[in-house]
Amino acid sequence: MKLVRIGPKGSEKPAVATDSGYADLSSVISDITPETLGELSGKLAGLDLAGLPRLEEGRFGSPISRTGHFIAIGLNYADHAEESGMPIPAEPVVFSKAPSSLSGPNDDVVLPAGVAKADWEVELAVVIGREADHVSQADALDYVFGYMVCNDVSERAWQIEGTGQWIKGKSAPTFGPVGPWLVTADEVGDPQKLDMFLDVSGERRQTGNTTTMIFPVAEIVSYLSRHMVLMPGDIITTGTPPGVGMGMKPQVFLKEGDEMRLGIEKLGEQTQKVVRRKAG
Repeated sequence: MKLVRIGPKGSEKPAVATDSGYADLSSVISDITPETLGELSGKLAGLDLAGLPRLEEGRFGSPISRTGHFIAIGLNYADHAEESGMPIPAEPVVFSKAPSSLSGPNDDVVLPAGVAKADWEVELAVVIGREADHVSQADALDYVFGYMVCNDVSERAWQIEGTGQWIKGKSAPTFGPVGPWLVTADEVGDPQKLDMFLDVSGERRQTGNTTTMIFPVAEIVSYLSRHMVLMPGDIITTGTPPGVGMGMKPQVFLKEGDEMRLGIEKLGEQTQKVVRRKAG
């Protein structure tokens, strides 16, 4: 299934993609939330989608309304670590993005005051479907509900040039576009065989495939579950291939008016315009 949320910000309706458009799930579930993920499979099994009303395609919100924890894995592609001037990690590099950074896949990316080194990162995002506590790598994918495209927008100066943690450069509102769809794990199959790309203002910046991850999805989920309890609705964004602005010579960063287009095989595409936050 390809689950979506369509409508104005704060008033999105849950839906599922069908051959004849987006079937409105409002009569089945109130919204796509961490609490309703566990209900979805049972409620949608055998449901006559053809009999549900259709939603007109409009603004796509984040496919899940919120998350308790937005976890990120850094330097998970060897060639990206190299372009960043950092050693290949011996174990996953873990940091967080504020849950309030979540935004729709085509919403504007808003640069706050003082941002000068905003960067792009196309990533495969994982959505946890049930509580995961010390799970084995062999069983880890059983805890994955589905997958999304994520743009891990980053302000590099805030991330690495000051003191403290990476979360500072990763968490501004709109720095976490996800979607357009939350695609269930059964429809995606092997998450380690997905092509991915990102363009900035019509120029290809990133081309990659999840097969080149240092730590695959199953290892990441298992690893994290030994350090914390993963809960339904938690999002894990799993790292980016090379081609980020920080790694270019000379470095290139996002500016007002740029447009990002990015996508991952089976998971759809996003497009975001870069704007500046208005004063006041």
